[in-house]
Amino acid sequence: MKLLPIYKKAIIGTISILLLILFIYTASSKLLDLRLFELRLGRMPYIEPYAPFLSWSLPLLELVIAGLLLFPKLRIIGLYVSGILLTHFTIYIIAVLKFSDDIPCSCGGVLSALGWDDHIVFNAICMALVLTAIVLNKKQHKTSNV
Repeated sequence: MKLLPIYKKAIIGTISILLLILFIYTASSKLLDLRLFELRLGRMPYIEPYAPFLSWSLPLLELVIAGLLLFPKLRIIGLYVSGILLTHFTIYIIAVLKFSDDIPCSCGGVLSALGWDDHIVFNAICMALVLTAIVLNKKQHKTSNV
């Protein structure tokens, strides 16, 4: 029975590493060309007035999340914040697809090659991973507290 928590820890750790890589990659691609990212954000529906603030705060938030995911004691906070950020971005994509005519992409790197529907699927997979890690973490703590 002792092996089950080890598998849960391994799954939570693997999901955390995948998310850590995702957030470091996306933050880095934005920061490497911050002016271009701000320009792209400025063309996005509904958030244009916030582009200067979002252009540096989003990569910063992604790096903070990556830092939280790196440390086991802070990992659960990182998982929750990851889930919140991914959920907000997915809702934004869906809203833009439903209510806007022009939908430019503000993504960088490999993710810019994805279409909007692909982004939704990618985000849904990431959100499912986050949810899995959170549920396993809760079960892990219940098991270890017994």
